[in-house]
Amino acid sequence: MLNNLYDTDCVTWNPKGKLLQVDYAMEAVKQGSICVGARNRDFVVLATLKKSKSELASYQEKIFKVDDHVGMAISGLTADARVICKYMRNECLNHKYVYDSPHPFGRLLNKVAEKSQIKTQRQSKRPYGVGLLVAGYDQDGPHLYETSPNGEVNEYYSYSIGARSQSARTYLENNFERFPGLSLENLILNAVKAVSTSVQDEAELNSKSIEIAVVGKDLPFRILALEENQTYLDRLKTFNPADQMITE
Repeated sequence: MLNNLYDTDCVTWNPKGKLLQVDYAMEAVKQGSICVGARNRDFVVLATLKKSKSELASYQEKIFKVDDHVGMAISGLTADARVICKYMRNECLNHKYVYDSPHPFGRLLNKVAEKSQIKTQRQSKRPYGVGLLVAGYDQDGPHLYETSPNGEVNEYYSYSIGARSQSARTYLENNFERFPGLSLENLILNAVKAVSTSVQDEAELNSKSIEIAVVGKDLPFRILALEENQTYLDRLKTFNPADQMITE
């Protein structure tokens, strides 16, 4: 049967038992450029590959600051990501105004999950076509969460989403056990290395096309400058994950 009989809204199941609009939103996440997240005992790092539509256009931003203790990387529709980012910023501001403290990280992600899941229940809505890697730090330490258009939220030690993310995920799976004992600099290098494994042309990877952000203990969420990006790209040429020193 034709799919267009069942994809006009997100509450109609097709004969195979799928909601096609949700599948389309998940596919939008897979088509977005890669995002990588990694954490150790004290910090979380986000690294993304930015794309430009043409030589005359600037690179599309991929990482957004939500609050001093929260930030996110996106893969999928940027417009939908900005809607979610604005919602998260408002929730953080309201919580700080009422309770004079940062918004609890896990509770914030549950709100985002509920907001995304509601979009899959109402005929007049459509799912958000964006996946997020959300990094944050609270009294329980560093956290890395991944959200999906279907409302799922999962916490990871390290993860990647977006186009060609499987190669980055394989690298992370082979090395994530070392991450808790690494310094912040080595953790950043591992995140950048994971991004580089998904790049087919090395010319794609430069200080302007890669975006790196960090957050953690005594370190508010910060997006690194272009000069810092170039420093890590230069160090990546001689970087060997097996040679890293583990500190207990």
